[in-house]
Amino acid sequence: MRREVRTVSTRRDNVPSHCDTGTSCAITIQMPNPEAVGCVERFATLLSYLLVIITFPFSLFECFKVVQEFERAVIFRLGRLRKGGARGPGLFFVLPCIDTYRKVDLRTVSFDVPPQEVLTRDSVTVAVDAVVYYRIKEPLNAVVRVADYSASTRLLAATTLRNVLGMRDLAQLLSDREAISHMMQASLDEATEPWGVEVERVEIKDVRLPVQLQKAMAAEAEADREARAKIIAAEGEIKASKALKEASLVMIDNPMALQLRYLQSLSSISAEKNSTIIFPFPMDFLKAFLGGAGPSTTHQPSVQMTQSLPI
Repeated sequence: MRREVRTVSTRRDNVPSHCDTGTSCAITIQMPNPEAVGCVERFATLLSYLLVIITFPFSLFECFKVVQEFERAVIFRLGRLRKGGARGPGLFFVLPCIDTYRKVDLRTVSFDVPPQEVLTRDSVTVAVDAVVYYRIKEPLNAVVRVADYSASTRLLAATTLRNVLGMRDLAQLLSDREAISHMMQASLDEATEPWGVEVERVEIKDVRLPVQLQKAMAAEAEADREARAKIIAAEGEIKASKALKEASLVMIDNPMALQLRYLQSLSSISAEKNSTIIFPFPMDFLKAFLGGAGPSTTHQPSVQMTQSLPI
C-alpha cells in the first residue's frame, strides 16, 4: 500500500546527539493514504479487464449500461465511489464482478403525509394531513449519506407537520394555511439538504375537527350571521325613514307629486290582479261641480271611493 510521507517540525527536550537541545528537528512520519488503491484491488481490476477481453464481444452486453434522461447512475468499484460523479444520461461503462451501480430518479415525487393528530396551542385536537413534493438534487448525497432518502423524507415530513402545527392556534390553522405550508417547506428543505433532497412544495390537504367542535362553530357562525342581518335591517330602516322624510318635504312643496305617487301606487296594486282597488280621491277636484256650496264644503277632508272590479 502506498504511504504518504509528511514532514513535521516539532520541539523536543530529549533529542538524539546529532540535534541541539532547543532546536527544531525534522521527524519523518508515514501515514496511510485512504485514496490509494491496494494490490488486491489492482489485481481484481486486472482480472475483470481480462474477463472482458476473453468473453468479448458477449461481455459488452454486461459492460455497457444506459440511463434515461431523468436518471443518474452512481457507480461503486469494490465498495468505493468512483471519481467523476454520477453518470448519465446516456451510455456508461462498468466492469463485471467489481463494479456496482445504483440508479437515482431526478423527477419530482409526491407523497401524502398520513393524518396526524395534532394538539394546537389553544388545546384543540385536530387531524391534519398534507402533500409533499420533492426531487433529488444531488444523486451522490442521496445514495451515500442516507440509507433510504424516500422513507427518511416521509418520516421527517410527518414529524415536521406536528411540530409546526403545535405552535399555532386553531384560528390560525384554519385561516393561514399558506403561511404554514411555507414554514413547513423551509424546515423540510433545510433538514433534507445534506441528503441531496430538495423539497419543492408542501400543501395542507385537509383539517378535520371533532364533531362537537364543528357543531359549536356552526352555532357560533349562525348566531353571528343573524346578528349581522339584524344590524343590516336596522340600518336599512334608518335610511328608509330618512328618505321618506326627504320625500315628504318635496311633496309639501309640490302637491302634484303626491298625486303622481297616488297613481304609482294604483299601478302597483292593479298589477297584482286584486278584485278591489281603493283609490283616495281628493275633494278639490269637485270644486267646479260644487259651485253653490259654502266655504265649509271646500275644506272637507278627502273621501275614499271604492270600486269593485271583476276577478
